[in-house]
Amino acid sequence: MPYYILIYTKINNQITAPELRVIDEHGANLGILPRDKALTLAREQGLDLVEIAATANPPVAKIISFDKFRYQKEKEEKKLYVAQKKIGELKQIRISPRAAKNDLEIKIKKIGEFLSEGHKIEISIFLRGREKANRDWALQKLNNFLTMIKVPHVVTLSPRPGGRGFVSQIAKK
Repeated sequence: MPYYILIYTKINNQITAPELRVIDEHGANLGILPRDKALTLAREQGLDLVEIAATANPPVAKIISFDKFRYQKEKEEKKLYVAQKKIGELKQIRISPRAAKNDLEIKIKKIGEFLSEGHKIEISIFLRGREKANRDWALQKLNNFLTMIKVPHVVTLSPRPGGRGFVSQIAKK
């Protein structure tokens, strides 16, 4: 988990600002208090004083259990990570220029599933050995495959040489 965030979070005696805007455990604003008074308030409640916004003027601190604060931050980071990973994920489909029509239809079915989930798809045609000498034929095969796709889509990257053949990208319309 992203532990680096918690390393820079100051708690209790690590806080050096003379005055703090203090928020209690329930989110109520207690106002601007001296650091020592805020620390005594936190200790009376059996909680920690955690600096939330160090750059604010005066810095904002919250009276909360540090374990609870750390758990909430880790949960937020995990949620952001999962959301980031899902959005705009690039799926790759690799076809061969000598693939049978049924094999291509299976790939098209998979492309339909990916497009319905909102993914971008990179379609590459892989050339081997002497096939590399007949690049026009391979490009025509890739273009034929793109026209076989029935799901509404937009070609975001037109077929161009890449790797050991040609590459194209499509996305949901």
